[in-house]
Amino acid sequence: MFKRLSKYWWCQILGWGAYAFLYFFFGYFFDFLGTSMLIHVLEVVVLGILITHAFRAIIVKFKWIEKPFENVAIYFFFGILVCAALDSFLLTCLAWLINPSHLEFDFNNYWLKVIFQQTVFLALWAVIYFMWHYVEESRNSQLGQLKLEATVRTLELKTIKSQLNPHFIFNALNSIRALVDENPRRARTAITELSNILRNSMQADKAETVSMENELSIVKDYLALENIRFEERLKVQYDIDPETLELPIPPLMLQTLVENAIKHGISREVNGGLILIGSHVHDMQHEITIRNTGQIIENLNGNGFGLASTRQRLGLLFGKRASFEIYNLDKATVEAKVLMPLL
Repeated sequence: MFKRLSKYWWCQILGWGAYAFLYFFFGYFFDFLGTSMLIHVLEVVVLGILITHAFRAIIVKFKWIEKPFENVAIYFFFGILVCAALDSFLLTCLAWLINPSHLEFDFNNYWLKVIFQQTVFLALWAVIYFMWHYVEESRNSQLGQLKLEATVRTLELKTIKSQLNPHFIFNALNSIRALVDENPRRARTAITELSNILRNSMQADKAETVSMENELSIVKDYLALENIRFEERLKVQYDIDPETLELPIPPLMLQTLVENAIKHGISREVNGGLILIGSHVHDMQHEITIRNTGQIIENLNGNGFGLASTRQRLGLLFGKRASFEIYNLDKATVEAKVLMPLL
């Protein structure tokens, strides 16, 4: 039975029960505990529960809690006055009926005395009721907002990844296609490299971040495939701090930036060029740099799916604590720099 009682009824029972307990406590110590006082307390508790329950029914029916605070304050103010007047009137009528000498009973004075007391009690009840629902609604709203943001964030990440993978695979397949007739042995090796890339890529889709070491292995296989197409025109150097290999980064981010360096840099140079991949920790931030031969002719900061997706993923995972920028480092080199907080 008690397990089926709602929080509201538990609060009603405990609240009015505490009122009765305090009345008895002070009545016992100040020696005014008697039959009339017990009857009065019983009347106050029973009527208090009935009146406040009716008050709550009105609040729920007209959805006062959902209205603006200014309206709620006005509704509660007049609601408390009406309930207090009705409650005190009924208490006064009961007191008049119980009084053995009705002629000596001053109805008006007794009513005015009781109405003040009941207004205080009902105002306290209303404040507790309002605050409980306000806190509950605020907490539920925050939880709902967090769940919504988490869902949107997960969907956005999955959408970005699903767009990245085909782009990545098609470029790799184009590199292998040229080898099928010219160098079958190298083609078989390239297929093995592509298999490694696809396996790592599928595993990366299951997590929001991967280790720098894992991402670097994908990039090395990708560059090995691209080397088939560019041959001597593509040179690669690595400047990787071993301590950064276990740091988390967004999956396929490094590969996307390297692919961008080849597409907009190396492929446009007649003699090809160099790609330098760096990874270090500076000022409590993980700094990843990709330098490539070439120059930014158009504004790439806001264009291109690869660069846009890089900013999106960094923003979703790290917020404003991460940054990405790409610029001409000098007259012959472009640098893409990613800064991420250390988790």
